[in-house]
Amino acid sequence: MNRLPIFLIILAMAGCQPRNSEPAGVAVAEPTLADVFGHTAGRWVDLTHSFSEDSVYWPTDVQGFELEQLDYGVTDGGWFYASYRYSGAEHGGTHLDAPIHFAAGRQTSDEIPLNRLIAPAVVVDVSDRAYADYQLTVSDLTAWEVEHGRIPDDAILLMRSGWDASYSDRSAYLGTDLTGPEAVPQLHFPGLSPEAAQWLVDNRSIAAFGLDTASVDYGQSQDFRTHVILYSENIPGFENLANLGDLPAIGSYVVALPMKIADGSGGPLRIVAWTPEP
Repeated sequence: MNRLPIFLIILAMAGCQPRNSEPAGVAVAEPTLADVFGHTAGRWVDLTHSFSEDSVYWPTDVQGFELEQLDYGVTDGGWFYASYRYSGAEHGGTHLDAPIHFAAGRQTSDEIPLNRLIAPAVVVDVSDRAYADYQLTVSDLTAWEVEHGRIPDDAILLMRSGWDASYSDRSAYLGTDLTGPEAVPQLHFPGLSPEAAQWLVDNRSIAAFGLDTASVDYGQSQDFRTHVILYSENIPGFENLANLGDLPAIGSYVVALPMKIADGSGGPLRIVAWTPEP
């Protein structure tokens, strides 16, 4: 079978929308599986920061990510063998926030339906005006819709602030290089405003929300209201994303598969996107 299965139909539809360079009325052929996975109808974009000792974790998590070498080298049997043990909190690096993270009784990591993790994506790009305490507003969302149309139901909404460019510089990315509780009041990075989160809950039906900063709430949040508003509605969050600038405003498709931790409140996330743009 060389046509797209059901779970990729929307991806195919995104890939076959007429482009500005196409003459009016000329249909673009629907991609096949070979087109998608062979990179001939578009391309895959990795939205994940690699996990390492340099991964960004919340300042109160002083352990961070650890990788312990168990074996590395030629065995007595003559073959090469490598093995490691890793450890780290659920909420560090590119990761999932399961709804239960801030909402009692809501979905745990292993309970999130796949259609909230694998879905069409829209990107609201505010990188041209984002600053350290910027919060995405309702006006940002409605202005985006004026240009691109209504945010589709069951889409993954991604906010691009451009903050991923400073991920390797902890002080620039978080606003401080301090660790421990005293670091939290010093955090400065963009996020989604509680008002915009409430507007999305009341007026739209998104599958998930993700962004390229350390938290869906901006750094100076005192009450994490955006977390509470979204997660109370079982809308999961994706934090510390990368390369959102490589995605178009509409037409891409996200696959966000976290570690499936039973009863977990989140977990390490490998998230990628397919875009029909070359």
